Amino acid sequence: MTTSVVGIDIGSAAVRAVEVSDAGKAKPTLVRFHEVALPDGAVNRGEVVEPNTVAAAIKQLWSAGGFKSKNVVLGMGNHRVLARDLAVPKASMKHIREALPFQVQDMLPVPVADALLDFYPISESEGETGPQINGLLIAAVKDAVLSNVLAAELAGLTPVEVDLIPFALSRAIHRGENTDGAVVQIDVGAGTTSVVITIAGVPQFVRLIPTGGDDLTQALTVRLAIPVEEAEAMKKALGLSPAGALPEHHAAVTIIREVTTELLNSLRNTVNYFTNTRDHLTVTRIVLTGGGAQLDGFAEALGEMTRLPVVAPESIGSVTLGRGVDAAALTQTRGAFLVALGLALGSKA
Repeated sequence: MTTSVVGIDIGSAAVRAVEVSDAGKAKPTLVRFHEVALPDGAVNRGEVVEPNTVAAAIKQLWSAGGFKSKNVVLGMGNHRVLARDLAVPKASMKHIREALPFQVQDMLPVPVADALLDFYPISESEGETGPQINGLLIAAVKDAVLSNVLAAELAGLTPVEVDLIPFALSRAIHRGENTDGAVVQIDVGAGTTSVVITIAGVPQFVRLIPTGGDDLTQALTVRLAIPVEEAEAMKKALGLSPAGALPEHHAAVTIIREVTTELLNSLRNTVNYFTNTRDHLTVTRIVLTGGGAQLDGFAEALGEMTRLPVVAPESIGSVTLGRGVDAAALTQTRGAFLVALGLALGSKA
């Protein structure tokens, strides 16, 4: 019996979904994909603010996209999610997860009762008190997760899992890939930029930066006293390399460079921190995704700052395309569906 699950990526401007059948197989099948725009304010930095509005959009998405399965995987990866290195005594995963609330309170910005906790194991080593498992603590503010779950349930769907968006992206980008050295995966979203550093596709380090493409639009809107639509158009037209920009655009060019340079510096410092604390590893390249990364000149500036090659993710080779899936249309989305695909691929349902 063929089973299918749908990954749902709820963004600030749109909700996207990808349905995958036989997600547990070596070569799952991408059955269908679709997106529906969201009204301004319904979602703020990846967190559902208006569950009924988002639920209505998801219903429209299901109808227009022809999705069959009602089992869905949701993603979280904004400023209300924390990822930290953590080493714990070697034990079963069940025991480790049960013990987390008693071990990590000092690491959390909120009370343990207000957080959802998980542990992602990476490696084993010998600690001062015996064998230990090294991994990543994942903590999310409970209310932020539940608001997204509520929107899906109001749309008549059954959330079977909630996954970390950076992990989902790694799954979609690196599935089945064997690479030498470490790969930096950077996704510049509307309100959050995620950095995941992987080895052979396995996440080793995660950082979530509460800045994205919308921050640049907002800066232009406020400092130039112009409408959001005009600021967005100006951002896309000028970018970081505004050849032939008119004198009246000087202020906008300055703002774009200032705001973007702050993010670029943060990204460079993040990569440097990883390499300085793990001097036995070599970073080979940066894989760049996300709508905010499409700012003209951003990839080049990132490569110059980090002195690393910056590449786009390869076309989706980790899945088979189902009958009726338009490969050209999928390619033209420029990776917009990678998060939803990765969420579906990680399903254990």
